[in-house]
Amino acid sequence: MLIIAVVSIVLAFIFYTWGVWGEKIKKILNKKFLSLFWIGLFFDTTGTSFMAMISKNPQPFHKITGMAAIILMLIHALWGTTVYLKKDEKWLKNFHKFSFFVWLVWLIPFLSGMFFGVSR
Repeated sequence: MLIIAVVSIVLAFIFYTWGVWGEKIKKILNKKFLSLFWIGLFFDTTGTSFMAMISKNPQPFHKITGMAAIILMLIHALWGTTVYLKKDEKWLKNFHKFSFFVWLVWLIPFLSGMFFGVSR
């Protein structure tokens, strides 16, 4: 189960980072980047679920920031979907600012998970 959890989290990092940085570089939200957000959320939730099953004593900091990150990722993907479907040019061009903020918050549990996992 550990290998599934680790691979899922790494895939979440790859897809979510690709989506956020791709959107930031292009400066517009498009279907590809939106899909990458959803794929990243799927893998992060999968990896987190497996980690929760095998973790006997999770660090409170990691647990709290991890849940906050998943909630923010979900809000990000839902809001992104709404922005994309409404085709509002202003929102499509400025959404990357929110994406980058969510990605930075997401990095906290990603990095703390590596730190706490390696330190055991």
